[in-house]
Order: sequence, then C-alpha cells, then structure tokens
Amino acid sequence: MRNTNTGYKPLLWILVIPVLNIFYGILNHGGPNVVSLTTDLDERIPFVPAFIIPYLIWYPFILAMLIVFFIKMRRVYYQTLITLCLGLVACYITYYFYQTVIIRPTITGDGFINWLVSLVYSDNPYNCFPSIHVLTSYLMLKGMSDCTTLSKTSRLLIFITSWTIIISTLFVKQHFLLDIAGAILLAEVLYFVVGKLLPVQAESKQSVVTDREENSMIGDVIEIKGDKVV
Repeated sequence: MRNTNTGYKPLLWILVIPVLNIFYGILNHGGPNVVSLTTDLDERIPFVPAFIIPYLIWYPFILAMLIVFFIKMRRVYYQTLITLCLGLVACYITYYFYQTVIIRPTITGDGFINWLVSLVYSDNPYNCFPSIHVLTSYLMLKGMSDCTTLSKTSRLLIFITSWTIIISTLFVKQHFLLDIAGAILLAEVLYFVVGKLLPVQAESKQSVVTDREENSMIGDVIEIKGDKVV
C-alpha cells in the first residue's frame, strides 16, 4: 500500500529558501561603493513603529501561503516557489554588485513595539534594493491570482496581508520606494518567465501519463477479449 506521506515530499523544496538565505548574511555589509536610493518622497513618509507587526508577520505568512498553494493547486506552488528562489538569487547578485543602504531613525522609549523595532534594527541596514520582503509578498499576490480554488474571503485576506507587509517596509524605514518598485518589477518578470516554462513541462509529463494509461486500457481490453475467446 502506498504511503500517503510521500505525497507531501515536494514541500521539502521549501527548505531551499533558508539555504539561499545564507548569502543574505554574507552580503549584508558596507563597502566602498554603497549608495542610497532615498528620494524626497521617502523623506516625507513618517516612521510608524506599529508597522513592525505586519513586517514580522511576513515570516510565517510566506511559509503558510506556500503550503496553501501546495494543497490547493500544485502548479501554482511550483511556479511561486521557483520564482521566489530565482528572485532570491537575483537579489543576492544585485547586492553583491550594487549594494544599497538605508539610514534608520533612532529608537527612543520602551515598550514591546519599540523592542521589536530594535530587534529588527540589530541587523545591518544593507541589502535594500530590491526588497526581499516586497518580492516574496508580491509573489503571494501573483500566486493568489492564479490559484482559482481559493475562496473570496481567502483572497481578500491574502491581498490585505501582502500589501500591508509591503507598505510596512516603508513605515518602519527598512526600504525606500525604489526598493519596492524594483522588487515588484523583478517578481513580475520572473513569474512570467517561470509560468511560460512550467506548462511545457507539465504537458509533457501529462502526455506520458496519458499514454501509459491508454496502453494499460488497451492491454485490459485485449485480456478481456482473450478470456471470452477461451
């Protein structure tokens, strides 16, 4: 009897993400050619510590969404996960050749919210363009749009959560507007390319399965006819 647990093995591909994230720490430092992409509009955006909550929700949200896509629509799971991994690689290559930095505000006062902000700020303020938070959150929106089995309520919750996370990167002063724009553009291009490649592979595998099923059916018919002749 086939073990039903083997059907969940493709979820293990999610482990590629933390492996790739090793490079985030390696690249998260300054250098002689570090630039800032701040604009006048960025300077007008206020610092709102409360947005650290949706900023941190990003971690379980991405994992949960990949699992949902896996359960609801396997093709969307693969397309989103592959795009995410390729996006991480593209981000790390960009950080290596074009490192950017953001100047964070000074945290004053106590309280749980300020403590969370200080915890996030303990990381170096580099690896800004493009934003990985925005890249991955936007990919959940792309996956949601293709996952036709999701309910309207689920779509609304995913939409609100994704965009709140994206906006939070501005209000907690972790990214600039250009970081967001670059991440969305990268997500759009990679998701489109991966989507064009996946159907070809899927159709190819499906045709093999169909041929095998057809040959099996023909064999069964021949066997039945043979039994009747006997």
